[in-house]
Amino acid sequence: MLSLEQAVAAPYCSSRLADAGARVIKVERAEGDFARFYDRSVGELSSYFVWLNRGKQSLVADIKQSQDAALLGAILEHADVFIQNLAPGAAARAGFDSEELRARHPRLITVDISGYGETGGYADMKAYDLLVQAESGLAMLTGHPAGPGRVGVSVCDIACGMSAHAAVLEALIERGRTGRGSGLKASLFDAIADWMNVPLLQFEGSGRAPERMGLAHPTICPYGAFTTADGARVLIAIQNEREWASFCAYFLDEPNLTLQLGFDSNVARVSNRTAVEARIAATFAQFTRHEVTTRLRAANTAFGLVNDIPALAQHPALRRIPVGTPSGPAQIVAPPVMTTSGLRHLGPIPAIGEHSELIRAEFSAKKDATSSPR
Repeated sequence: MLSLEQAVAAPYCSSRLADAGARVIKVERAEGDFARFYDRSVGELSSYFVWLNRGKQSLVADIKQSQDAALLGAILEHADVFIQNLAPGAAARAGFDSEELRARHPRLITVDISGYGETGGYADMKAYDLLVQAESGLAMLTGHPAGPGRVGVSVCDIACGMSAHAAVLEALIERGRTGRGSGLKASLFDAIADWMNVPLLQFEGSGRAPERMGLAHPTICPYGAFTTADGARVLIAIQNEREWASFCAYFLDEPNLTLQLGFDSNVARVSNRTAVEARIAATFAQFTRHEVTTRLRAANTAFGLVNDIPALAQHPALRRIPVGTPSGPAQIVAPPVMTTSGLRHLGPIPAIGEHSELIRAEFSAKKDATSSPR
């Protein structure tokens, strides 16, 4: 596959295809994908780039130059998938309009990734992740009641890349049946708007948007974080009345609390949230983290520690996998899906233009072979 990609959304999609064994030729400018240098967490490379570009081949090319455009055209003669997330209209102006490409290569699957789609008043808007978090309403649901906040990772980019990856797999299945490729389009806004279905439907059904709750839940109580006697924060999640009864009996040591007005149903507890949470907080404050977690286990209550990043690095459930980089090996988080074939090997992170000479020679030879008389 050929990918005119930069930043996060398109590289996320193509990285998952590379993990599965696809040959991904990543086209970069001479200075490289700007995401290479967001930070210097892994030698001279950014954390984002190392995460999203394993197993790819890097080709430095300028799509505005006729010779390089011809090279990319030759690659597309043999490609299954073409991905691009350049600025709106840039790929088409350079001769890589997806519809025209599919007309020339009927089996090709094209993927155009944008910020807000290709039509409407927002089509030409620059769309970075935090901007889309704000535009979509996500930021207004995130953070403390005092004000909106950013989700701490690039969730709009990631949602779009995940959606595009799933769509490519569906298109490959369809091509296996029909023999024809597909044109796919995905945007950051559409991807995160899909994730916003629940608060949107809640607003349209009640006339009220969910409130920002920090580490609490707008429609379930108790569902939030409480502080132990030694300063740890532990988040509990009560999903039904059976769990609430067990929590009251074995953690709060108040089995009859479930019968008390304001504590007797989830709807009542949400309306009576201040009193419910104060009752729970008082019990948490009597015990250390170890004692709290022991009691929660005895009550069969779902809980999680509110960890920081250093704690994540030491988490017993965290799986890591090595990946090669130009600066040496790095340990990244292993892909989330495990298979019976075992841990998958991930290819290395390419240096800028590392495969340019090889790719140019390969496709020049293929072009010569195709054009030679027989």
